[in-house]
This record gives sequence, structure tokens and C-alpha cells, in this order.
Amino acid sequence: MERNEFPIMGTAGAPKKVLDPRCLNPNSIETERILSVLDETIAKLELSCLIPRLIGSLDRFADLLGPEITSTLLEYQELSKQMEHLLGTPEEEDQRSSLRLLERHLKCSVRNILRLLTAIPSLCKALKDEVWAREPAAEGFIKAFREFRSFMLERLLTSPTEEEETVQLTEDISLRVNKNTETITALQAELAAAIRTRDEEIQNKDNIIKDLKNSMQVLDECCKNKILQVKWEGEKRQKEELQASQARCATLQQDIQELEAQLKKLVLEHRASELALRKAEFEKIHAAYSKEKAELSVLMEKHAVLLQEYSQIEEERRMYEEKKQQALEKLVIMTLAATRIQAFWRGYLIRSAFKPKKKKKKNGKGKSKGKNKKEKK
Repeated sequence: MERNEFPIMGTAGAPKKVLDPRCLNPNSIETERILSVLDETIAKLELSCLIPRLIGSLDRFADLLGPEITSTLLEYQELSKQMEHLLGTPEEEDQRSSLRLLERHLKCSVRNILRLLTAIPSLCKALKDEVWAREPAAEGFIKAFREFRSFMLERLLTSPTEEEETVQLTEDISLRVNKNTETITALQAELAAAIRTRDEEIQNKDNIIKDLKNSMQVLDECCKNKILQVKWEGEKRQKEELQASQARCATLQQDIQELEAQLKKLVLEHRASELALRKAEFEKIHAAYSKEKAELSVLMEKHAVLLQEYSQIEEERRMYEEKKQQALEKLVIMTLAATRIQAFWRGYLIRSAFKPKKKKKKNGKGKSKGKNKKEKK
């Protein structure tokens, strides 16, 4: 739904109207102001729901947000952690005052974040496109607030005639509710009768179940006798099988002893060949070890040479940096000295330019005074 289109709550079965705030009367300034306040509140709610997501992915959005907004978000995160810590500890009188103070700081932090975000509309749009979906609770709250905005718009745009129609419709609905209540009462009476009938059927079935239980008890006793007989026969058969298995075990034990004797004989025969194979394998491993040890010594020598060269390069780099720094300081001093010399020289030139003019003025005044004296004489 676009921002300028809002559903109007009407009667059941009536088509929903689409109202546009631009269709408001020019004189309804208060209505426009109320709608603008509600729209601004919805926008701030949407931005507020993005704050936890932004804090969770602050490294990703740091370049987009800028240092000021990032620092404000970090401050909000720290305040949230303090709030969670206080809420997790037992309640005390000092803790309540700390909670109230921390709550005020947290509100101020949220206002600062919203102020900084709303100052950049393009940033708000980019964040809404980038950030994932909101939490279900937050989404439900925003949806409810939008419905409240639509409801307020409907109330503001409802004329007295429409309001009378709404009242009449409400009365009609009340009459229908009364009729439905009477119908429900009649249905409840029918339901009570059906329940009584069902209870009677259940009672009959309970009696049948009791009879079946008695029959099952008799059958259970018969089964127990049968089970005892089967158990006795099983024990007898088990004893017979146990004797047969003991005889088989004795035969197998004898076979095992014969096989163990054969195994010892084979082990003695093959022990010499096994020792020869182990010796050859050991010599092979020892040769590989000696080769790798020689390679390691060569690499250690190369490492020492490279380390010495690296130290020399670092020393040369340090000396070069020191010379560069000295040259830079010297250049700064020379520049400052040249600037001061130029300033002194310009001042000298200006003073030199003004001195002859002052002398001429003084000479002119002396001559005029002499002329006046001669005229008086």
C-alpha cells in the first residue's frame, strides 16, 4: 500500500474505500497536522526498529553512517548493556533511582540517533533497503499503529450523516446479536439434551466394559497357568542346551590351545625377517632425517644472513627518516624566517614611503605661516 492510500474500516461486506489526505478540505488544517504527526511517528518507529540491527552490523554500516552517528550508536549500545545488567540484579532502592536515570539517558540517546538519521533522508532510505526484516513484535506494533492511523483518518473524514448511518448500523447489529443470542440459547438446550443422551450411551458402554473386564480376569488366570507350564518346559530345555554348549566349549578350548601353539611357532619363524625389515626401514628414516637436518642448517645460515641484511636496511631507513625530518624542520625554519624577513621588509618599505609625505606637509605649513606674518606687517 502506498503512503497516501489508507484503508477505511466499514461495514462487513462493504468494499473498502481508498482515502487520500490530498482529498481533505483546505480548511481542515488540524486534520492534516494530526496525519503528519502520525506519519512522522510511524517513520520514527521504523527507524527505531533498525537500531538493534545497525548495532549488530556496525562494522558493515560504519562508512555509510559516518563517525557522529556511529559514536551515538555505540553510546546507545553501552547504555543498553548497563540497563540489562541492572535489570538482571536484585531490586533495591538505589537500583530503582539508577534505572530511572539510565532510562532517561537511554531515551535521550534514542532521540539523538533519530535526529541524526532523519536529518539525512537519503541515508534513511538506504538503511531501510539494506537492513534485514524487522522483529515480529516490532512489525506487529508498527502494523497496529498504521491501523490506528487509518482509523483516525476515517474518524476525521467522517461527516455527521455518515456518523448517523454508523449509529444506525450499530443498532441493526445489536438486534442481530440479540437474535443470535436467542438462537444460541435454543441450540444450547438441544446440546444439553444431546449430552444427556450421550451420557446414557456412555453408561451402557461402561457396563459392557465391566463385563469384558471380568471376562479378561478369568482369561488372565488361564493365561498364567499356561505361562507357568511354558516356563517350566523352557527351563528344562535350557538345561539341556547348557550341557550341550559346555561340551562344545570344551572342544573349542582344545582347538584354541592347538592354534596358539601353531601361532607361537609361526612367530618364531618370522621374527628374523621382521627384524630385517625394521632395520631397513630405520636406515631409510635415518637417511631422510640426516638430509633434512643438513637442509635445516643451510636454511638457518640463510636466515641469519637475511636477518643481518634486514637490520642494516632498517638502520638505513631510520637514518633516512631522521635526515628527512631534519631537512623538513630546517625548511620550516627557513620558511618562517623568510616570512618574517618579508614582513619586516614590507613594513620598512611602507614606513619609508610615508616619511617623505610627512616632511612635505610640515614644510608647507611653515611657508604659509611666514606669508601670514608678512601680510600682518
